[in-house]
Amino acid sequence: MSAPLVRPRNHRMIAGVCAGLAERFGMSRTTMRVIFLASCLLPGPQFVLYIALWILMPAEGSARAASKSSAW
Repeated sequence: MSAPLVRPRNHRMIAGVCAGLAERFGMSRTTMRVIFLASCLLPGPQFVLYIALWILMPAEGSARAASKSSAW
């Protein structure tokens, strides 16, 4: 079973979105950050997506994250 999609409290650079995605998909945090930075060279809504995930992904240890992980 994979990890829940949450923003971890430690190993954050800005908001923890890349670290949370890396944990969820079983990748290195550094690899996920490099993929995000490389994607910024392409046209598209990468920054908007990052901000949306920052808002929508619950922080680790929050009540919203606890209720989502218990639902799975």
